[in-house]
Amino acid sequence: MDNNRRTLLKTGTAATLAAAVPSILKAQNTPDQIKIGVIGCGGRGSGALAQAMSADPNVILWSIGDAFERGINNAVRVGGRFNERMQAPKERQFIGLDAYKGVLASGVDVVLLCTPPHFRPQHLRAAVEAGKHAFVEKPMAIDIPGVKSVIESAQMAKKKGTAIQHGFCWRYHPGTKQAYEKVLAGELGRVVSIYGTYMLNPVAPLANGEEKPDGMGDVEFQMRHWQNYEWLCGTALVEQCIHTIDKVGWAMNDVAPIAAVANGGRAQRDDQSNLFDHYDITYEYPNGVTAHVGQRQMNGTHSDVTDRVYCENGTMFSPGRCSIKDVSGKTTWRVRPEKGVEDNMYQVCHNEFFAALRAGKIINTGEYMAKSTALGLLGREAAHTGKRIKLEDYWKSEEDQAPDDIQFGDTFPVASLPIPGKERPATKPSRG
Repeated sequence: MDNNRRTLLKTGTAATLAAAVPSILKAQNTPDQIKIGVIGCGGRGSGALAQAMSADPNVILWSIGDAFERGINNAVRVGGRFNERMQAPKERQFIGLDAYKGVLASGVDVVLLCTPPHFRPQHLRAAVEAGKHAFVEKPMAIDIPGVKSVIESAQMAKKKGTAIQHGFCWRYHPGTKQAYEKVLAGELGRVVSIYGTYMLNPVAPLANGEEKPDGMGDVEFQMRHWQNYEWLCGTALVEQCIHTIDKVGWAMNDVAPIAAVANGGRAQRDDQSNLFDHYDITYEYPNGVTAHVGQRQMNGTHSDVTDRVYCENGTMFSPGRCSIKDVSGKTTWRVRPEKGVEDNMYQVCHNEFFAALRAGKIINTGEYMAKSTALGLLGREAAHTGKRIKLEDYWKSEEDQAPDDIQFGDTFPVASLPIPGKERPATKPSRG
């Protein structure tokens, strides 16, 4: 079956959609095991694995897949903390770019999709076609064709009755949920403006002067340093700051913006990566509302991860000790942790996912995740081109940053750095 993320959903897939649905997991506290497989076992994949194993006492690690052996070792180490529930022997450990196929064919009930974002649409489509429930890390794609593929996969999953849980973890943080619920309930009046920041140090940057070793293919080297290449991570704006962008959407009740205008550039980085190290995005919403997002990954600079939602009658601040101040600056509400309530948002996300599966309830957040991802891509495109871009126009983009059948040994020169106001030449891989 064609798992290409560019393949559009056709009427001919009706037979596939009517195929047998995995049996509904029984009520909570039954002894039935839930077999999980993890695809992509880096830092976030290993974390998601630990949280999934902690969410239900009868979750077992059944299969592991990663492009590299070090990822397999990460997952084995995490799974080993759960003693007899680590049941992924060598024959169910798969290495390479096709590792996801082995995991999906191994007999798992649920897959955790935690590879670099480029692969997300392809892997989600394969999981849905295989009839698996899926936890899917953010972001969902690195270009608009990928976003559209994810939406189609989510629609397929609805017809099949399989679940898709998202990795926009702040929507599961108890205090942050309380704060945003107050905004959406209208307790502060109408939202008039938003300013969100995600300003931190670089994540896994290339070492000074680090170059591809002799004999290693372009794709393999870039994948080993995937946070540094746009076709793999989508840029830091889309891979990391997407949390802040998602919360902009949350504050706006997930109404789509009209357009985006942005600045961005590269001030500190001098390596062979092709990423900006800072962005400033302005999203234009209906009724004159503007949302501003400031993103930065620079050493030696001020760190700040804060959402400020300005309303007619006050301002909401999050995350951390979420609070509300009235127009005079007086604090009128501050979140208070509740005893006995899990406040690790990553864990809450998995707790709710597996509890829903046990109860026979199907979560499907694929379309919402895809649309939040599209907001990040819209801001990136506005910054890279230097133009005001309407969402309805950007939605027509056919830019495909890399094919799904890419191989480690492919020649794939690093795409040029964007220059606002100038056309950016496309870069495609080739085989020797």
